[in-house]
Amino acid sequence: MHLKRRALALALPAALATLVGAAPVAPAAPASDPAAAGTDRHGPKPTIVLVHGAFADASSWSGTIRRLQHAGYPVLAPANPLRGLAADTAYLRSVLAAVDGPVVLVGHSYGGAVISGAALGDSRVKALVYIAAFTPDKGESAAELAAKFPGSTLGDTVNPRAYPLPGGGIGTELVIERAKFQRQFAADVPAADAAVMAVTQRPVATAALEEKAGQAAWKTIPSWALVATADKNIPPAAQRWMARRAGSQVTEADASHAVAVSRPAVVTHVILAAARATR
Repeated sequence: MHLKRRALALALPAALATLVGAAPVAPAAPASDPAAAGTDRHGPKPTIVLVHGAFADASSWSGTIRRLQHAGYPVLAPANPLRGLAADTAYLRSVLAAVDGPVVLVGHSYGGAVISGAALGDSRVKALVYIAAFTPDKGESAAELAAKFPGSTLGDTVNPRAYPLPGGGIGTELVIERAKFQRQFAADVPAADAAVMAVTQRPVATAALEEKAGQAAWKTIPSWALVATADKNIPPAAQRWMARRAGSQVTEADASHAVAVSRPAVVTHVILAAARATR
């Protein structure tokens, strides 16, 4: 019996080695695989930087991110602080400083104002994409542009809250009431998903919406725009007016303000059109 046990113990490592050697191993992506390296025959693909807006967070880009990654593009979706236009713009510039190679900057809602300032003077930014977004010129604020045309019902759905300012004092931020969130922000998003979005929404400082924009990068960088025709935050008429003024290539979608959540395929299509046109 002892001899049999000893023989089994000696045979076991050899058997395991045989099994391991026979197990199929998924091949690693070859170093020359263009999609794996973020390159193709036209050279390196730009990094797509996705900037969310007010009352949202970076997860709102999830459907778009999956599609862009499938197409072989490197993607980055930083958290937008939503504290003030100049401060948020400076933060995005610091994010861009860590990105190698060309960039396509995409902004949703208030994020459009942020990318317009952050791209200024950055030769690596090859295209700007505005998704149901503000496209301000110098001296304009998001609040001013939202009120330029009738149709926004946001003011009836937000509650102000106080928060401490870093240097002392008290600031005011806005949140959309949870019971009104889907109707106002995400009417074409399934109720269960909209309920999660309402809970995870990022408050925006009123100072960010009221702060005047500086010089606009869309005057020197090609731009694309997606107009959400059922938007209750930024009136579609305002989106069209800003896009025409910027000379953007315009696509329209029957969607709510949360178009990146409800129509990620359309959003991805617009982003890819910008990325391909600038290479």
